[in-house]
Amino acid sequence: MPIIIPYVPRTITVHLGLPDQWAENVTVSFPDYVKNVASSEIYPTWEPAAIRANILAIISFALNRVYTEFYPSRGYNFQITSTTQYDQKFIRGRNIFENISQVVDEIFNDYIRRRGYVEPLAAKFCNGTTSKCAGLSQWGSQELAQDGLNSMEILRHYYGDNIELVVDAPIQDLTNSYPGTAMRMGSVGQNVTVVQAMLNRIAQNYPAIPKISPVTGVFEEDTRSAVTTFQRIFNLDPDGVVGKATWYKMVYLYSGILQLAELVSQGQTFVTVEFQFSGPLEEGDSGPEVGILQYMLALLAQFDNSLSPMAVDGEFGPSTTQAVRTYQQLVGLTPNGYVDETTWNSIYGNFALADYFLRRDTVRAQSLRENAVPVMAQEGGGAPERPDHWDDTPRMGQYPGIPLRLGQTDNGGDGQRGVKV
Repeated sequence: MPIIIPYVPRTITVHLGLPDQWAENVTVSFPDYVKNVASSEIYPTWEPAAIRANILAIISFALNRVYTEFYPSRGYNFQITSTTQYDQKFIRGRNIFENISQVVDEIFNDYIRRRGYVEPLAAKFCNGTTSKCAGLSQWGSQELAQDGLNSMEILRHYYGDNIELVVDAPIQDLTNSYPGTAMRMGSVGQNVTVVQAMLNRIAQNYPAIPKISPVTGVFEEDTRSAVTTFQRIFNLDPDGVVGKATWYKMVYLYSGILQLAELVSQGQTFVTVEFQFSGPLEEGDSGPEVGILQYMLALLAQFDNSLSPMAVDGEFGPSTTQAVRTYQQLVGLTPNGYVDETTWNSIYGNFALADYFLRRDTVRAQSLRENAVPVMAQEGGGAPERPDHWDDTPRMGQYPGIPLRLGQTDNGGDGQRGVKV
């Protein structure tokens, strides 16, 4: 999916009717939307755990609609509808229950997803009495809460044990995944990587589309050929350029093939390029391998000020040579600016470690500027609901406030265990 890191939009536009039916669109803040839906769907007298579980399902479903661009990729100018036939009940101007409002204010930027997947879960639900579905039963959740289950135990009862909770997701203005400028021969960067990844997955269902291998983030002839074939199959102008129409057709098909907007989603995982060593590189070289090298060095520069930020243009020029030399000096290799297998593997090893943490550091992965990151809440084991303990969850990338020295450990009076330094 083009949007790799899910976020919570500050506002969401609701279509007050069926998708193809003329109706007014209203734009409200995302928390106000969740409060309205929750007040329309559940009862304020229910157990706190049931209320929290239902609100998390409401949030996750709405964020899935935003993440997959479910309606915009179909040509609509809204993110969700007000009808339960397609989405969730939204009643403009309705009263909001105070206790529901308080819970939403606390958790509106938390959501659930399946472990190993990126997209918020398409957490469908029904009332469990007059209507049945494969998702959460609203009245059933109340019964489970009365039996002592907490919100995550309720959600796992309905959606499976592989559900995890992401908390403190980044909040930002609603954006479109289309990068704003067309991609064509010579384009490089993450957006090209996304195009290549989407085309390769779509090609599994449409074998006439040639596979792009390796995925490099560089728009070369193999990518142009795949784009042109895709455009011909789906009656788009076969110009080999990924403009807005081609981009959103890819998004629509990719989301549909992976069923990202369904409970049975095959799951969106992080888009990656292929990092195998293919041969030595030096100043004067060019091509996708150089682009991958620059991409790895550019990410490492976010973690070490000794490495200067650099352009990923696929050209091994003086700035790339200097970046390689600086890296070699940092790790104790001969600083000759020549990338042999030893240097490549060293760069990749450190890149993979940094990338591993960035995948869990979703705020920094979003902006590469922030220090606080969303985390998964601890799993409950039958204990009562303890939302105040969520703030104690360790956050990767966050400075602990004190320097770490030789011999120091994380062991403290609270019984936490850590790694000895």
